[in-house]
Amino acid sequence: MPLIPHPRRRRREAERGMTIVEHLTELRTRLIVSLVAVAVGAVVGWLVYEPVFRLLTSPFVQACRQLAPEIRPPQGCEQALIVVSVTEPFLIRFKVSVFTGLGIALPVVLYQLWRFITPGLTRRERRLAIPFVLSSVVLFALGTWFAFITLPRALAFLLGFAGTTLTPLLTVDRYVGFVLVLILAFGLTFEFPLLLVFLSLVRVITSRQMRRWRRYAYLSVTIVAAVVTPSQDPYTLLAMALPMVLFYELAIIVARLFKR
Repeated sequence: MPLIPHPRRRRREAERGMTIVEHLTELRTRLIVSLVAVAVGAVVGWLVYEPVFRLLTSPFVQACRQLAPEIRPPQGCEQALIVVSVTEPFLIRFKVSVFTGLGIALPVVLYQLWRFITPGLTRRERRLAIPFVLSSVVLFALGTWFAFITLPRALAFLLGFAGTTLTPLLTVDRYVGFVLVLILAFGLTFEFPLLLVFLSLVRVITSRQMRRWRRYAYLSVTIVAAVVTPSQDPYTLLAMALPMVLFYELAIIVARLFKR
């Protein structure tokens, strides 16, 4: 009597034998699930727009209060952001809602990403799905926190070049876009150690190679931090570069623990 393969074995063999069309079909499914999750999160973001908007504008209010009294906006720092078109308030609310939805749906998006790449991993490595998702969310949240910590100082540094003759009146669209790009830059760069750990798991790099490349990695981290930060100020650069250097060392330790 022929032996019936175990279901997990059949699934593993099927995954290894997937065609390009099947991979594209699976990718489409994962993208649809992720987009639906972001859309649901965006609805929630629309409902909680007011507190989120106050959170995004609070760094500017703090930086505005550090300006010299003679160049502060005449209507006060809390109302210093202006709109220049009739559609701008709606577009700002839509943009903030979608960004909030992305943050809410981040665990789902990361899980779909993990499920898409797991066919190329071993059974032991597939079990890292939950640690991968949790650590990704924590690192992204940590990057967001760092962005908000450095943002008031960065804004004060940049607005300080106005001297005593220029009054900063920023449009809300450009300011919110600036903040969202900064948050996204910090959040994505703080995923840097997970990328290194994943590359070590699939044996693309090893801990020995990472130790040997340490000097070049530090230089690359500094260059990347200088390029991706929209403010280009020293506070933001250091706040991004120093944690990435620390994460690089942690990735080496994790890779050694997995004997890579």
